Amino acid sequence: MTYLRAFAPWIVFAVIPSEYWQWSALIALGISIASIAQQTRAGRRLDAQIIDLGSAIFFAALTVVAFSNPDSSLHAYTPAAANAVLALIAGISLAVRVPFTLPIAKQTTPQEIWDQPLFIRTAYVLTSVWTASFAIGAVLLAILAHSDTPRTIVQVLAFVIPVVFTIRYVAYVQAKAQGLAENAGGSPDQTA
Repeated sequence: MTYLRAFAPWIVFAVIPSEYWQWSALIALGISIASIAQQTRAGRRLDAQIIDLGSAIFFAALTVVAFSNPDSSLHAYTPAAANAVLALIAGISLAVRVPFTLPIAKQTTPQEIWDQPLFIRTAYVLTSVWTASFAIGAVLLAILAHSDTPRTIVQVLAFVIPVVFTIRYVAYVQAKAQGLAENAGGSPDQTA
């Protein structure tokens, strides 16, 4: 799944135990930089790498904080900050009219579909759901920052809910497009 590559630094950061936050930030930074380099070599423009660029910036800053002050009071809020940054990145991608899901979808969709309104609209819907999920996750994780309640469940749900929505919504849109094409006597187009 293409989303797995885009979110690999965040997943690695989330699964490494919290007491090793310096190293998880550094490893996530390395994954982000490697991903940007690989994608750039493959010809992807930087504007299509908004998640990767935002990830690298966040993890660079977090690495500096984590190594310069391992006992920082920010440590408890890093899961919330991670979700807040993802919400910000996704929100910015919507504001600049390049929803981060669009370049991801283009990797698995025929080029003749890319300019179709339904394809573009689907990217906006998906990015909006991802943005909302990250924002809600950030708020909940900030509330739970000093709680004994395990935050892992919230972290996982902030990713799983939009993944499940993406899979189901894309299937719905594709079925709808196929039905419309069959009714019109044309061939069905693949969307998002």
